[in-house]
Amino acid sequence: MARLLLNLQDIHLTFGGKPVLEGAELMLADDERIALVGRNGSGKSTLLKIAAGLVEPDGGERWLQPGTTVRYLPQEPDFGNFATVLDYVEAGLGPTDNPYRCKHYLNELGLTGDEKPATLSGGEMRRAALARTLAPDPDILLLDEPTNHLDLPAIEWLENELKSSRAAFILISHDRRFLEALSNRTIWLDRGASKRMDRGFSDFEAWRDQVLEQEEIEQQKLAQRIATEEHWMRYGVTARRKRNMRRVGLLSTLRRARREHVGNLGNVRLTASSGDASGRLVVEAKKISKSFGERAIVSNLDLLMLRGDRLGIVGPNGAGKTTLIKMLTGAMEPDSGSVRLGTNLQVVTLDQSRQSLDPNTLLADVITAGRGQSVTINGETRHVASYMKDFLFRPEQARTPVSVLSGGERARLILARELAKPSNFLVLDEPTNDLDLETLDLLQEMLGDYQGTILLVSHDRDFLDRVATSILMFEGDGKWTEYAGGYSDMVAQRGAGVNARALKVAVSERAASSAQPSKPQARRKLTFKDKHALETLPAKMASLHDEIVALEAKLADPELFARDPMGFEKAMSRHQKAKAEMTQAEEQWLELEMLKEELEAN
Repeated sequence: MARLLLNLQDIHLTFGGKPVLEGAELMLADDERIALVGRNGSGKSTLLKIAAGLVEPDGGERWLQPGTTVRYLPQEPDFGNFATVLDYVEAGLGPTDNPYRCKHYLNELGLTGDEKPATLSGGEMRRAALARTLAPDPDILLLDEPTNHLDLPAIEWLENELKSSRAAFILISHDRRFLEALSNRTIWLDRGASKRMDRGFSDFEAWRDQVLEQEEIEQQKLAQRIATEEHWMRYGVTARRKRNMRRVGLLSTLRRARREHVGNLGNVRLTASSGDASGRLVVEAKKISKSFGERAIVSNLDLLMLRGDRLGIVGPNGAGKTTLIKMLTGAMEPDSGSVRLGTNLQVVTLDQSRQSLDPNTLLADVITAGRGQSVTINGETRHVASYMKDFLFRPEQARTPVSVLSGGERARLILARELAKPSNFLVLDEPTNDLDLETLDLLQEMLGDYQGTILLVSHDRDFLDRVATSILMFEGDGKWTEYAGGYSDMVAQRGAGVNARALKVAVSERAASSAQPSKPQARRKLTFKDKHALETLPAKMASLHDEIVALEAKLADPELFARDPMGFEKAMSRHQKAKAEMTQAEEQWLELEMLKEELEAN
């Protein structure tokens, strides 16, 4: 018989006068693996912190089985003043825990333990925090978005590790495939209360819809009873006074129940503003290659995208997915080969890095680009506040700055801004970041109805299965292979997922670099000068390209040398210098782009 390990009863908590949890409950037995789900802002992370004993509720009880060990993985780990990553991980051990497990998990996750916490990227921070959480081999794991900042090899490794773990756990994640693979119970946190289903997440959505449908039926019944009592109040006053007062009290109770009922929060309504139809050919790449130093990003790739195709690009962090997108959309020239873009393309790029959002800009101005108070969607002009409601923003938020938004709200804001632009070619770079499951569903439905072409990068396997019609898979050493179908189809054809690059490779690479003390340590952030160069180099390269073309046209004149020898020499000298400047600018820009891509991906 399963043993109860953790029990939260009638949990209440209020932040800033707003109730977050109202009677929430959570029980965890030793054979349970719970998916804790709910909309962004529903209080999932807060409830998990209460379960971990880190937050004291305003009311309710927390009970933990004596002798039970608990480890909590936060979304944003605090590395404090630890000198090395190994020190940070070992600090999570209990008195009887085996220190060897710290090095074991660090090795499995591609770290040595000698790294300085201040130099870690986002992905390395997440891996270090996972090592600290898993190393003690606890009875209970409380995991808040454990796949954040992880690439697919790391996600699949973690999934297999948790499957084989003896621990009971509560898991918060927006990765549908991850939840389906690991959970055998589901708790839905909705409007401050919790609802439990004794089945895994794969059955959640059908069950949720039944619950909401039954709630709607109950509200209709309540409205009918109120109508009946109000009719009696007007016309049925011949009964005895005592009975009258009882029914007056009943009507008051019914009205209060309807007034206090908090309805479903609603759904985002996603509609992409369609552009004109593109030509049948969208992208044609012939034998394209791109290298960074000795590192091949793309080698001899042939690719054809036609109108209506949905191509998913898949690979580990640092494979060069963003660089490949830039080449396929004409933003970057390949070293060799050619890319031909189709006619009448209207490209909209959904950049979920959110760097394009100025924190001081008002929400309405983000969507309208500061031009007026209306947007036009598929020929229909709407007030910006009305359009924002489709994305669950309240009208009063239109005049608030971006800086006050949560990660999920910023993701929805970017969706609102980009989907308002007419397009026939959507480029989606990690579009699922910070979106809750309901919004993800609607985004997938919208993309299913989209009449244009889609180029997609994602680590979400379920999203790729639902959206992509083919997968371009990174095979290593600059080689990319296209597979028909979604991610699961690619795995069936290839025989493996994105696990070609073992995590342990990173350890040997680090060891090799640490053995050469004279070699400077790789940078872990972009300086102000780097960011300025990234912004200005494209314009410089475009100007140099135009100058080179003009000089080549001038030098093509067979009579130039005879007519103007000094002008010929000057043009020839400038042409050579411009070519060298162009090469230097391209190499600098590519180096910074690769560093930026690695930092954002990790």
